[in-house]
Amino acid sequence: MSTDTPGSQSSLHRANLERVLRAVRMAGSLTQAEIARGTGLSAATVSNIVRELKESGTVVVADTSSGGRRARSVSLSGDAGIVVGVDFGHTHLRVAVGNLAHRVLAEESEPLDVDVSAQQGFDLAERMVARLLEQAGFPSDKVIGVGLGVPGPIDQETGALGSTAILPGWTGVMPGQELAQRLGMPVHVDNDANLGALGELVWGAGRGLGELAYIKVASGVGAGLVINGQIYRGPGGTAGEIGHITLDEAGPVCRCGNRGCLETFVGSRYLLNLLNANHPGELTLGKVVQLAQQGDLGCRRVIADAGRQIGMGVATLCNLLNPRRVILGGDLAEAGELVLSPIRDSVARYAIPSAARQLSVVPGTLGGRAEVLGALALVMSEMGETGGL
Repeated sequence: MSTDTPGSQSSLHRANLERVLRAVRMAGSLTQAEIARGTGLSAATVSNIVRELKESGTVVVADTSSGGRRARSVSLSGDAGIVVGVDFGHTHLRVAVGNLAHRVLAEESEPLDVDVSAQQGFDLAERMVARLLEQAGFPSDKVIGVGLGVPGPIDQETGALGSTAILPGWTGVMPGQELAQRLGMPVHVDNDANLGALGELVWGAGRGLGELAYIKVASGVGAGLVINGQIYRGPGGTAGEIGHITLDEAGPVCRCGNRGCLETFVGSRYLLNLLNANHPGELTLGKVVQLAQQGDLGCRRVIADAGRQIGMGVATLCNLLNPRRVILGGDLAEAGELVLSPIRDSVARYAIPSAARQLSVVPGTLGGRAEVLGALALVMSEMGETGGL
């Protein structure tokens, strides 16, 4: 009879080993004291597990200092395997290759026409992944997994892209299954807002926080929610669709079929339509932000109004979930205080005072890389059973 039964010493040891590995994977590098605090394990247990993992070549241990005292830093071995991130945006495809020690080894972005078919998009992804693996100097059999980001909700039961996806013609496509078949690698898929949240949580402005929301404002509006240090997706995978909060029942018809959704007032198409008459030619949200920073009054007004509307959605999130931090991502985040200050004004007006007091609203620190780095982190968070180490 196997001794590795639930509750057995062997099973407990395996569970503790997984907790230590997950903590190090998600942080990149931790001291043994930090591992003990984060996992709740005793210092002695952590020390024994780290010794075991070091002997097997899974982790490397280096001398460092913490709070002025000598400490030992633990990180995953650089040759323990690599992960790939693929991020499909509204106008781009970005791919990154990284190792489990949180080093990005190769990264590229290519333009992607919004009207491109799913098959053409996956053709490009396949070529870019092969090119970057070669550039990083790793064969495909070293890849532990691929994280895939798409601009829309993923049905948790079927794996299909939902009807509110930004890319037209992609509804019903099963992106994870398609890419896995093409690459011959395990693929973990999530929407772009969730990956932005995971990217900022692991690599950026959300490090060390257990509760946060990442709001991405670009062609659409979505939120990635982190609760107790984990992405919250909801049973159907549609948690965080903040862009479809109703602000005006008599407002413009949204692509979701409702009227007056937040997205109809702050999505890039709406904002650009407000300014096209005074700015003939090709206007993008990035260009609007640039003009606003140069003093263009119309652009500044449009961005400020959008901030106030976004703030109403953030206030609703505040009242429901009480996050400690809201991180703004997407093109509009580049406007800095021009958009952040109006968001904070709306939060102060519409959120419960105690929730508003605890909240900080900040720009993301990863910019356009948030989602692809989140895709790398997704693979690390989904790895189980020592992730093949």
